[in-house]
Amino acid sequence: MATPSPSPLPAPDVPDDTPTPPQTPAATTGAPVCAACGIEAVVHWRRRPTDGELTELAATEQARRDELLLLADPQQPAPQFGPLPTADDTTRTVYACASHAIGLDAASLIHQAACSAPNEKHLPGCDCTPEALPTAPTEESDDGSLSRLPASWTNGGA
Repeated sequence: MATPSPSPLPAPDVPDDTPTPPQTPAATTGAPVCAACGIEAVVHWRRRPTDGELTELAATEQARRDELLLLADPQQPAPQFGPLPTADDTTRTVYACASHAIGLDAASLIHQAACSAPNEKHLPGCDCTPEALPTAPTEESDDGSLSRLPASWTNGGA
């Protein structure tokens, strides 16, 4: 014979007075949001960090290094670290919805830290002069070709 289990008590009929914030699609999915309006982003581009962002990034990295040094085994060599991040080797991602997107050519470049995009006044462009694209290396490989990739991985390959 089975032992009867007690049934759960019914929940009291108490209204929940806690207001719920308005939900946007991005808030429910966890996706990046547009820097201009806060709705779900569909495009992104990169820019250099501002002085404040770079200071915060360097402080976070230094704190990580300090913790690693504290946790390091004293019987082993001390951990070695490279230089702290600089604005030249760091970028921030800027997200935008379709209404606030900059052009594809502009989005393919790295923008200055002070770039105000997405700013409706300058769309589909921005108010800075983005960095030029790096030039492709022209070094030849040992066999005289420009690529070390197999022929099936390049245009015109088998």
